Order: sequence, then C-alpha cells, then structure tokens
Amino acid sequence: MDQKVVLITGCSSGIGLSLAVRIAKDEKKRFMVYATMRNLSKGELLVKAAGRTLGRSLEIKQLDVCDEKSIKACVDSLPERRVDILISNAGMGLIGPIECQTIEEMKTVMDTNFFGLVRLLKEILPDMKARKSGHIVVISSVMGIQGILFNDIYAASKFAVEGFCESLAIQALRFNLKISLIEPGPVVTEFEHKVYEEGMKTDLSKVDKLTADLFTNIYLKNYNQIFSSLGQTPEDIAEHTHKIITMDNPPFRHQTNTLYTPMTTLKYADPHGDLPIDIFYKMVFEHDKVFNASLNFLKLLRWRSRKSFTLDKPQS
Repeated sequence: MDQKVVLITGCSSGIGLSLAVRIAKDEKKRFMVYATMRNLSKGELLVKAAGRTLGRSLEIKQLDVCDEKSIKACVDSLPERRVDILISNAGMGLIGPIECQTIEEMKTVMDTNFFGLVRLLKEILPDMKARKSGHIVVISSVMGIQGILFNDIYAASKFAVEGFCESLAIQALRFNLKISLIEPGPVVTEFEHKVYEEGMKTDLSKVDKLTADLFTNIYLKNYNQIFSSLGQTPEDIAEHTHKIITMDNPPFRHQTNTLYTPMTTLKYADPHGDLPIDIFYKMVFEHDKVFNASLNFLKLLRWRSRKSFTLDKPQS
C-alpha cells in the first residue's frame, strides 16, 4: 500500500512536534511526514525526537503560513505536489485586556491562526479537489466553541477557523474530501508557557483598575492551576489526531479532553447563549472557592486517568 503524504505546520515544538513524531512512527508505516516550521534553525528538538524516522518516514521543510511564496515553494518541493493529509497546526496566542493590545498584535494573531489556514488551503485544496481525495485536519481549540475570559482575540481567531471549516465542509463532501477539527482544551506546552510569560509583562496602565485586578489576581493567578488540573500533554493530542487520520469516517469535530467537554456542552444546552456566560461568571466571581475546589478535584481525576488513558487502535 502506498504511503499517504502528511504535511504538518508548526513542528518546531509542542503539539506540532509530537504530531510529526507520532505519525512518522506509525506502526504500520502508512505515512510519509513532511514536518514544517517557519524557522529551520529551531528544528533541533524535532531532529532529536524523530530519531531513526528522520530521512525515512519524516523530512523537515521550511514553511511560513504567513507567506504565500513560502507555502508554494514547500508544496512544489513535494513529489507531484501531492498532499493526502494536511494538518494545520501553526498558531500563536494572545491573552490580556484588549485595551492593552494593539491592533497590529491582534492582526498578527488572526493572520497566523486564521489566514494561515486559508493560505494553505488556497495552495493545496485545488489538487485535492482534482484527485477527489484528501483529509484536512485543523488543530483548533475548545475556544473556537466557547469564549474564555481575557482570550478575546485568540478565541475570535479560532471561532473564525471553525466557521470557515464548517462552511467549507459542505463543499468538501462534493469532492469526497474530509475535514476534521481537533479541539483540545488546555495543553501543557512551551507555547502556553510563552503566552503566560508575555501576559505577565502586559502593561496595564492603559486599563481601569478593576480590569487590571481581574486580569492579575483572577486570570493569571488561576492560569497555572487550570493547566495543571485540566491540561493534556502534546503527546495526548498527537495520539487523538493519529486516531482521527486512520479512521475510515473521521468526525468533523473531535474534542480531546473529556474533563473539559461539560463546559463546552453548556453552549448547546441554551439556544439563547446566556447559560454558559452566567455559569462562567458565577464560577469565577461569585463561587471562587467552589471553582478552586473543582479544579483540585479535576486534577485528581486527571492524575488517576493518565495511567488508564488509551485510544482504541485500528485492528490489524
């Protein structure tokens, strides 16, 4: 059986790195992975993690999702320009009050997280349509479903991704193409650490005292606890994604974190949209002790579940 060509973006660290390594080490050798990154000088971690797959089932290439010429050059370098599975993973985060963020910073997030995907598809989608074969996998977020305090712009970028893919999926069916949105909750990576560090440096002089206090003493104060309670590893996300790309009929949406699912389900429980906003408000501002106790309980559940966390593997 011919190997499927998998192109992955944002592979220098975190989820992208784990995705590239997991898929390249597929037990049945079903995939040839082209792991891409904007800056090849940051490929050392991937080279080390790839081990013996490097040069066999994994190759590293340069690709900047914000540069159309870079995308075209990468795709042109592939045998017959063929991409069977595109995994759009490259992204960036931004936290804090919008009064403290510039429009340019916001545009950069949208340009990477949303238009980066659009640029990729403008280059790759026509060939998939012509072959009437292909799988587009997007590493989205639960924040593409449910907005979170002080993640306004990041959530907006993921909402844009979700709406774009939901619209495109209808057309894709006509061409026998598959689209899957992978929706993690918190994931413990260097990416998240950098977002937190940047958030700590936020100049709050442009915002009112109450908002500054909410960001510093509620959001940032609980940030690490939320990740330690609910956070998955990049390897968890890679395992879920590997499962999705090996399924005959993959789902359009797939949430990776069962502990987080009840929170996103609130949105579908009330068509008016008031329920999730009201509950989140009360959790954060009126029942903070219950909120913290809940996080500690979830941390215990996460610790207990790590040993038993498995995904059914495809039958041999």
